[in-house]
Amino acid sequence: MASAVEKAAAGGVPALAEAARVSKRFGQTVALAEARLAVLRGESHALVGRNGAGKSTLVNVLTGIFPPDSGQVRFDGEPAPAPADRDGWRARVACVYQKSTIVPELTVAENLFINRQPGGKDRRWPGGRGLISWKRMRREAAELLGAWDVAVDPDTRAGDLGVESRQLVEIARALSFGARFIILDEPTAQLDNTEIERLFGRMRALQESGVTFLFISHHLQEVYEVCQTVTVFRDARWITTAPVAELPKAALVEAMTGEAASLGSGPSRPAVDSAAAVRLEVSGLSDGAYRDVDLRVRRGEVVGLAGSSASGKIELAETLVGLRRAGSGTVRLDGEPLPRGDVRGALRAGVGFVPRDRHLQGLVAGLSVGENAGMTIADRLGPYGIVKPGRLAAFARESIGDLGIVTAGPDQPVSDLSGGNQQKVVMARALANDPRVLVLINPTAGVDVKSKEALLAVIGAVRETGTAVIIISDELDDLRPADRVLVFFHGRITAEHEAGWSDHDLVASIEGVTSDD
Repeated sequence: MASAVEKAAAGGVPALAEAARVSKRFGQTVALAEARLAVLRGESHALVGRNGAGKSTLVNVLTGIFPPDSGQVRFDGEPAPAPADRDGWRARVACVYQKSTIVPELTVAENLFINRQPGGKDRRWPGGRGLISWKRMRREAAELLGAWDVAVDPDTRAGDLGVESRQLVEIARALSFGARFIILDEPTAQLDNTEIERLFGRMRALQESGVTFLFISHHLQEVYEVCQTVTVFRDARWITTAPVAELPKAALVEAMTGEAASLGSGPSRPAVDSAAAVRLEVSGLSDGAYRDVDLRVRRGEVVGLAGSSASGKIELAETLVGLRRAGSGTVRLDGEPLPRGDVRGALRAGVGFVPRDRHLQGLVAGLSVGENAGMTIADRLGPYGIVKPGRLAAFARESIGDLGIVTAGPDQPVSDLSGGNQQKVVMARALANDPRVLVLINPTAGVDVKSKEALLAVIGAVRETGTAVIIISDELDDLRPADRVLVFFHGRITAEHEAGWSDHDLVASIEGVTSDD
């Protein structure tokens, strides 16, 4: 099957954008290993791969943010601009990120021409010296939006726009610099189905006008709807490039996972007794990120939640622990209503929690190992919340032993520990209140192999006490202890996989590929 590079070479036409044998390291981490990509003029080209495949690093290289350690980036067959030549990069390529770069307090016109506002006398771009001509800027903005058929009022405050309109404004801004190669990074993550269809319609119209897209998405069905070519990365390397129409979905998932549909199933284990009491019951729970979620977790059951970063799985977990407040629905723990939007109330009710980022949400760097581990049980370590040092030290030593935390002792600053041992301290704190439900978000993020094994082993021990465990993770290995894995897609549970699932089947569900595809 001919690659885009081979087709371009056969026609004597260079690729509009090309990365050739690009490698990039960050310390000991290989982010790209002789990766390659060639995007032909006028096409929508999909770039897909699991988390950590190298997609984001390649985007940063293609937009001039990171220089490659080796290899080349070319536009229309010519070498990319020098790293410091930002105008040169803007004239060739732009990325519309999942997180908008629009300044919400400014108008649409001001966002379109930020840092290059037209002056009243100087007709050149940018505006030159002197006062800004607001009338001219609004006129130029209206002309730009009209030229690309973006139906947005230039005087509208950008923060009042919907996600779809903000994306179109960002595309129009990129096109105004002369760029005709636009990278869309997860553009549909925050859109509903109607908005997605409108975006795809605009993409097709822009293609007909000579705009080329690199489309990055975790939803493979979208690749088949809007793209002509797809490139797959896995483990920081290029795996394949193929016409979308010639690559079955099962083959695409296989390229992403390195596993055929019939391979990779791990050993299954006996299902949790259906007579076991329901520990956590979620009914009709809805928020902006998820809708009508129903979920039951029994005593001693481990349930995994999988999905893309914008699927709603993390927001649901944060609702269960009180960090977010659902708009509707109920959550019951052992039959009793769980407090809504109340972290302290959730802790008192028996919810343990490992947050997704130990540095921002999990640890107080200036405190000791013991103080961090015992933070949620001050009332049990002394009267009236006044912690007795002896009790804290005894609790900390027990936690250090149970979790195998490598430390000089309870008084050592937690900031002095390795990442794996810091994560164990966060886990110790989650277990300190003897939780009835333990919610773990990315529980092994940024830890070494031994620490990962130790943290996952804790789950097996905890479930034996009757604790219900919910694991939310992008790492498939984190989900293997689960009795079943529920897949979130656009805010809803769309699939369930029993223990023994294969990587291929789970990834297919996460990417929106059904068994009928």
